[in-house]
Amino acid sequence: MPPEERNGEEPEGTSTDAPMEGDESATEIRRHADVGRAVVEAHVQDVTTSPPVTLPADATVAKAIETMRKKKVGAVMVVAKKRPRKLVGILTERDLLQRVLARKGYGRLTLEKVMTPAPETLRPKDSLAYALNKMSVGRFRHVPLVDERQVPVGMLSIRDVIDFVVELIPEQVLNLPPEPELELHKAPEGE
Repeated sequence: MPPEERNGEEPEGTSTDAPMEGDESATEIRRHADVGRAVVEAHVQDVTTSPPVTLPADATVAKAIETMRKKKVGAVMVVAKKRPRKLVGILTERDLLQRVLARKGYGRLTLEKVMTPAPETLRPKDSLAYALNKMSVGRFRHVPLVDERQVPVGMLSIRDVIDFVVELIPEQVLNLPPEPELELHKAPEGE
């Protein structure tokens, strides 16, 4: 019997946990590791490398929209006008849709008039589990990362979290057929 047919085991000398091409700089987590344990053990800084996208509080909504489009982000952190540029608010896509776009002349409004003031924040060393709890309870898609002086150092987005989970279980997610529901074989009618 060929070695690969013995009790469904792999031939000696092979490993499904070996790094895949392109994974050289990825966060080191075993391929089929327990996702829950990985979430508890990971820190926010392990999940995101997004640089802070900030604007001063006196910037206009038009400038914020332009910046969000250019940087391809869903939120901009609003900082104080004077140094150190502490976080004073956040403007998200949701803010734009719910509070801003219906107002006449919204493009000329300053961010301090339409931002969400004093948003919840995280530190880079916070656990990912803590961050997920905060995002779930508060229904946040973006949470600013700040240093000990409350100066923005990054942003954790739900996209970062999804990418992290996909990296933990890539075979189960990335190897799906384009339309999984078409792969289901249904029994012919009448059987």
